[in-house]
Amino acid sequence: MTDVGERPEDVGEILVKVQEDLQQLKDALLQKNHVSGSKGLDISSLESAIEKTEDGIKIQSEKILGMVNNRITTLPSVDATKTKVPDPHAVQESVWDISLIDEYSNRKPGSLFYNDRKVVPRYTAVEPGRDGGPYGPSAGQQTKFVYNMRALIDPNSTQNRRVLNENYGVSLPALVEKKQTKVPVTKAVIGTTVEHLAVLPRANRIDAQLVPPPIEEADARKGILSLIERGLIPPAAELTLDPNPVRHKPVSLHDPTEKKESKSGPGGFGDGTYNLALVKVDIDNLHQTSDSLAKQTTTGPIVAKVPSRLASADEDMTWSQSQSRSRITSAKSSKTQLVPLKTIEPLPPPTTPAVDYKHLNHRFVIQNGRTRENGKDFLSFKQHFCLSWGSIVTTLKYLEKFLRGYAVPLAFINGDRLADLAIESELSKPPRNRDFLPVIINIDDVEALIGKPGRRYKGPDGHDVAATKIQSTWRRYKDRVAYLDYRKQKWAAGVIALSWVMHVKMAKVKGQLKVRRKMELDSFREHHKNFEESWKRIKTSRRVLVHIPSLGYSLKIRSTINDFNVIQNQQMGRLCDLVDSNVDVIYVSPVSINDETLQYYNKLLGLRSAVETGSVDSQKDMSSRFTIIIPESVNSFPTHSMCLATLLKYSPRALKRIKNLVAGKEAYIVPGVMHKDDLSVARLLELPILGSEPEVAQLYSTKSGSKRIFASAAVDIPPSDYDVYSLQQLQESLAQLVTENLDVKTYLFKLDDEFDGRGIAYCHVTPNLRCHAWAKKECLRYGEKWHKKWAQEPAYIKIQAEIPDILAKFAQPVNKKVFPTWNKFLEAFLSQGGVIEACPPSDSVTALTVNMLITPDGNAKLVSCGDQIHAGTPYACWGLSVPQSSVDPAQLNAACFKVANACKQRGVLGYFAVDFVTFIDPNTREQELWAVDLNLWYDDSMAMTQLMYYVTQGTLDADSCLFHVQPPRKEKKKNVRRVRYEDLDPEEPPVTTRYAVMSTRLMHTNLAVVHYSVFFQMCRAHGIGYDIKEKQGTLFTLIDSFKREAMGMLTIGDELPGALSSFARNLSIIHQEISAPNMQGKTNFKDVIEDIEGILGTTIQNMDQTEEEQNTEEGNGNS
Repeated sequence: MTDVGERPEDVGEILVKVQEDLQQLKDALLQKNHVSGSKGLDISSLESAIEKTEDGIKIQSEKILGMVNNRITTLPSVDATKTKVPDPHAVQESVWDISLIDEYSNRKPGSLFYNDRKVVPRYTAVEPGRDGGPYGPSAGQQTKFVYNMRALIDPNSTQNRRVLNENYGVSLPALVEKKQTKVPVTKAVIGTTVEHLAVLPRANRIDAQLVPPPIEEADARKGILSLIERGLIPPAAELTLDPNPVRHKPVSLHDPTEKKESKSGPGGFGDGTYNLALVKVDIDNLHQTSDSLAKQTTTGPIVAKVPSRLASADEDMTWSQSQSRSRITSAKSSKTQLVPLKTIEPLPPPTTPAVDYKHLNHRFVIQNGRTRENGKDFLSFKQHFCLSWGSIVTTLKYLEKFLRGYAVPLAFINGDRLADLAIESELSKPPRNRDFLPVIINIDDVEALIGKPGRRYKGPDGHDVAATKIQSTWRRYKDRVAYLDYRKQKWAAGVIALSWVMHVKMAKVKGQLKVRRKMELDSFREHHKNFEESWKRIKTSRRVLVHIPSLGYSLKIRSTINDFNVIQNQQMGRLCDLVDSNVDVIYVSPVSINDETLQYYNKLLGLRSAVETGSVDSQKDMSSRFTIIIPESVNSFPTHSMCLATLLKYSPRALKRIKNLVAGKEAYIVPGVMHKDDLSVARLLELPILGSEPEVAQLYSTKSGSKRIFASAAVDIPPSDYDVYSLQQLQESLAQLVTENLDVKTYLFKLDDEFDGRGIAYCHVTPNLRCHAWAKKECLRYGEKWHKKWAQEPAYIKIQAEIPDILAKFAQPVNKKVFPTWNKFLEAFLSQGGVIEACPPSDSVTALTVNMLITPDGNAKLVSCGDQIHAGTPYACWGLSVPQSSVDPAQLNAACFKVANACKQRGVLGYFAVDFVTFIDPNTREQELWAVDLNLWYDDSMAMTQLMYYVTQGTLDADSCLFHVQPPRKEKKKNVRRVRYEDLDPEEPPVTTRYAVMSTRLMHTNLAVVHYSVFFQMCRAHGIGYDIKEKQGTLFTLIDSFKREAMGMLTIGDELPGALSSFARNLSIIHQEISAPNMQGKTNFKDVIEDIEGILGTTIQNMDQTEEEQNTEEGNGNS
C-alpha cells in the first residue's frame, strides 16, 4: 500500500494483477473440487472470503481512482513526443473499460460480473522512438494528443475551448448574449409612406385674427410640439397639462449612521450550495476516513468538509475577496462544519469566471525603499498580476531604487499604474525618475522631499553619489573649457579656410571677368574703328538707331534713387529721331508700356506729316518705323537697382529680337550713362556704340575730371580746388580760396560721383569770418602784390584757424534726404573725393546747359542750348528754356567748342552736356561765363529738344542761338476785289522764331487717379493743346504707365515770356483739376510756378531797363 500512496497512478495495474490472481485461484479450487468429488470439499467459506476481498478492493479502487481524477496535474509540453527521456507522469487516468463487458460476460454471468472486468488505461505513455504497440497509442492517437496539447497551451486557438470541454468538462463562461435583431431586407418603397399632416390654413397664416380651425384627434396624437410647429397652436399660447405629470412629494431623509443591510444573494451556484472547486481534499487522511466512508454509505448521509466562511450566508464579503482569501488560507487552518450532502443540488460544469477587475485598485506601501512583501495588499496585487509579474518586478526594483536614493520614508504605490508603466517600459528603455511620480499616490509629499536641495545625497549611497557628482562636475567643467577652446579653434580654422576658398574663387572669377571685360573692350574698340571709317556712309544711308536710355551710375547711387526705372524712362523723346526719313528707332524701355501709352506715342509721332502740310488730316501711322522693346528681366530684379543695360544683358529674348530687327541693316547703339554692361550688350548684338569707353566717360564725368577738361580747354571756371580727399586738405584748400577771393561769400562742396545736385553742400564763409575785415584791409594795403604767397600768408593763417568752426556750424547739405547732416556729407566727401568751388559773387546768377555731339569722324556739333529753370533750390534743375538768351552766343560757342576739342583729345565720343553759369561781375561790371560741370551722356534736355525739332520742323542757329521754324502756309484768297489793295496795305511778316520751355521731371501724385484719356479730355476743355499750323502749344511725354505720377511737358511759343506764362498756366490748371482741398497730393508744380513767376518778373524788369537805356542813348544822340 505504500507504493499505492506514493504512486497512485499504478493502482490500476496492481488491482488488475490481484484480481487476476484471485480468479486463477478460484478456478483452480473449482477444478480440484470437481476432480476430488468423492471427498466433498466445502468452499463456501472461501468463496465468501474472496467475495469480501473483491468488494474491499473494488471500494478502495474507486476511492483511489476518484482521488487521482480529482488531483490537479500538469499538462505535458507540446514537444513531449520529441524528447528521449520518458515522462513518468505521462500515464493519464484509468477507468473501467465498458467495452470489454461482452468479452467477459460469457465466462461468468450473474453475481460475478465485477470479477470479469478488466482495467484498461485510456491513455498510455509511449516512449520516444517507438512506433507504438499493444501497450501504447497508435501514431494517429499521438498526433491527436500533440494537437490537443497545442490547443490547450494556446489560449488564442479556436480549438482551446473545445478540447477543455471534451477532456476536462470546462465550458465557456456563462455569458448571456444579446440577441441581435436582424433588419429584414425588404424592397425599397418609392414615394411617400407618411400621410400629410394638417397645417394651418393660408388665411389664418395671413390674418392672425381669424378663428383657428379645430384640432382633430389624429393631430392631437402627434403631440404638442408637432401642433406648435404646424401652426395649429399659436407659439405664444399658454399650455396647461391636466393632470400634471410631475407631482411634488416630500423626500424622506435617512440617518447616515444606519446602513442598509445587504441581502445575501445566492452563492456561486444557487441558494444553499457551495462550489466544490473550493473544497480541498486531504489525501493524507484518506486512509483514516476510508472505513467511515464505507460505513456512511449504508448507515447515514455522506458529509464533506467545507470552509466555514463559505457556509455563512450573512458575511458581507464579495465573491472575489472570499476567493482570494481562500487561495491564501490553508484548509487545515480554517474551521469546518459538516453539511449534509442531501442538500447539495446538481452543480453546473466548471467555467472560467467572467469577472471585471477594472474596478479594483491595488495599493501597497514602500517603506524606506523596500516593499512590504508580506502585506495583504501586495500579495493581492502580486496574485492579480501573476501573468505579467516579471516586468512588474523589474519596474518595482527601479522604483525602490529611486525612492531609496532620495531617502523617501513612506510611499503609497498605485499597483495598477505600476503595472501599466511596466508594460510600457518592457520593450523600451528603463523608466526615468519622472515616470515614477504618477505611480505614487502621495505624490505631493514625495515631490516636496525630492525637490529639496541635497536630498539625493541622504540616501544609502549618498556619499558615493556626492563624490560622483563632484567629479563629474569638475570633469564637465574641464571638458567644457577644452571643448570651447577646440570649438573656437575649429571655427577660426573654418573661417580661415572658407575665406581662403572664397578668396581663391573670387580671384578666379575676377580673373575670368577681367579677361571677359578685356575681350568686350577690344570688341568695342574694333567696332568703333570700323564705325569711324564707315560713318560718312552710315549717316546718309538707311540705318537703325537702338536707344538704350540706361543710367549706369555706381551701385551706391542707384540704390538711393526711388523709382529708378521711371527716371531712366524720362527720355521718351528719343523716339523723335524719326525726324530723319532714313532712320528707324528701336527704343528699349525700362518700364512696362500699356496699349494706351503706345497709342499716344503713335499719334504724337504721326504729327510730323501734319506739321509739314499744315493739315490735321495728313497724319501718318509711324508704328512701322519704331519699336519699343521691354526686357523680360525688368520685373525679375525689383530690389537690385540694376541699370537698363544690365537688365538687357540678362534678357536673351529681347536681345534676340533686337538682333533680328537689325539683321542686314546699318545700326548702332545710342547709350545713356555708359556702363560696363553696355559693352557686353554691344558685343552680343555685334553693334558699335555712339559713346565713349565706360572708364573714360565715368572719369571725366566726375567733378574733378570735368575740372581737368576745363583746365585743358582753357575756359573760365570758378575759383576751385579738386581731388580733395582729406579733411586737412579740405580746410587748407578752403582757407587758400577764401584768402585769394575775399569778395566771394559762399563756397560749394561737390561730391565727385553724384548727379542732379544731390551731392552739393554750401557754406557762407566770409559773412561768418571774424578776420574778414582785417584781411580786406591787408588786401588793399598790398594792392597788386596780394596775389603773392608771402603777402597772403598772415591772412591765410588766421583764416585757416577759423575754418573748422565755420564748417561745423554753418555748412549745410542741399539735399537733406540723401545727406541729413553736414557730418554725413563730409563722410561721403572724404570717402570718394570732391571739389571746392566758389559761388558766383552776385545775386543774379543764370545757369545754362549746352548739348553737343561728337560724331565718329571727329566733328563737334552744338545740338541745343537753354537756360536752366530751378525750383526749390538753386542747385537742382528741373527744366530748360530753349534756346538760351542769357549770354552772348559767340562767347558761349567759343567755350563750348573748346571743351569739345578737349574731350575729343581724350577719346570722348557721342553726346555730352556742359553746364555754365553767367553773372555780372560786381567789380568789373562785365558778364562772366564759368564752366561748372560736364556730363558725358545723353541728357534729358537733349531728348526734349529732339521732340521740339520733330513737332516744329525747325532748326537751331548755333551762331545766333535762335530757333527758327518755317512760316505757315498762306491760303489762297478767293476775293479778287481786294487784290488791288494788297500793295497799299502790306501784311506783317510772320514770326518764325520760337521759344520752348521743357521739363521731364514734373511730378504729381494725384495724376495716378486720372486715366490718360480723361486727362487729355480735360486739357482740351481748357485749351491745352498744340496748333500744327502756328507750331505753338503744349505737348506731353508719358513716362510711367503704371503709377502715372510723373510726366514731361513741352510748351512752345513765339516769345519766351509767353512760353513761360503758358507753362505756368498749364501747371496751375492741371493742379486745380486733379486736386481737391482735402487732397492736394505731393507735387513740385507749385515750386515750378513760383520760379517761373520770378523769372517773368526779372525778364520784365530787364526789358524796362533795356528800353530806358535805349531811350537815353537816343536822347544823347539827338542832342
